[in-house]
Amino acid sequence: MIDLTDMRVRAAAMLTGLALALTGCFMTPGKFTSELALTGPDTFTFTYEGEIFFLGMSRLARLGAGTEEAFAANCFDDETYESRDCTAEETAEQRADWEAGAAEREQKARKDAETMNAIMGGIDPSDPKAAEELVRLLERQKGWNRVVHKGDGVFEISYAISGTTGHDFMFPMIEGFPSVNPFVQMFLRDGNQVRINAPAFLFQSGENPLGGLGGGFGSLAGLAAMSAGETAGEGSEGGEPAETPPGVPALDGTFTIRTAPGMRILANNTDEGPQAAPGGGEVLRWTISSRTAQSPTALVVTAMR
Repeated sequence: MIDLTDMRVRAAAMLTGLALALTGCFMTPGKFTSELALTGPDTFTFTYEGEIFFLGMSRLARLGAGTEEAFAANCFDDETYESRDCTAEETAEQRADWEAGAAEREQKARKDAETMNAIMGGIDPSDPKAAEELVRLLERQKGWNRVVHKGDGVFEISYAISGTTGHDFMFPMIEGFPSVNPFVQMFLRDGNQVRINAPAFLFQSGENPLGGLGGGFGSLAGLAAMSAGETAGEGSEGGEPAETPPGVPALDGTFTIRTAPGMRILANNTDEGPQAAPGGGEVLRWTISSRTAQSPTALVVTAMR
């Protein structure tokens, strides 16, 4: 039997984790196929086909925002620390404290809303037309060839762009959005070297939270479980926690790096290593899932001196 009082306490504690997730890891990949091709000493092509999940526009964000709306007295046994019914005096005292903090909670709610609007490029996630506004924002940027909202913060994306390696590259980059949790990064080094990282192509568990933010994703899993009438860690048979929080698309994809003939791969963390590509050059390929232990990374020399 679920203890509603205990659930409220758990939910309140998890709000901190949710706030961290909202500010630091508000975008995650779902099912996808992505490729970065180094087509020449100073040129590249990048594609991403698949899902991107925007936490701020999901049911989880609405759940976290509304967890503490109603007053609920919480009392515990001093010896066993188990929850118990509050006395009338205890309830009155807690209610008085709750009402005294109303102004502070309202101020915090406004601040949180302003923070979320800033994170979302000025888009108000609570607006029913927020998803349409985000679609328009993305489609007017070069490379975002197709953007479709599938519901509950999940967008189907078709992105492709070509450019020169005269500067670093990162995906996604969205006008007005902070660049805090990149899916793919390309850093230029001296000596015609390119370091490629894909930090978001890694399942983020409580031990390896999104963006290193101390278990924010785990808190989301707990909030989502409680919304379904479960306690954290009891959402699946046998008491095992779900690998992916409910409402968040499962991480499932492939990431490929292709090099042109004459380039040399100095380092990578694929299982098979570089494979010969038809017509010359080499291919690195990662299969991404909830079991992925390391995010993809490679170091390539694009031109021999």
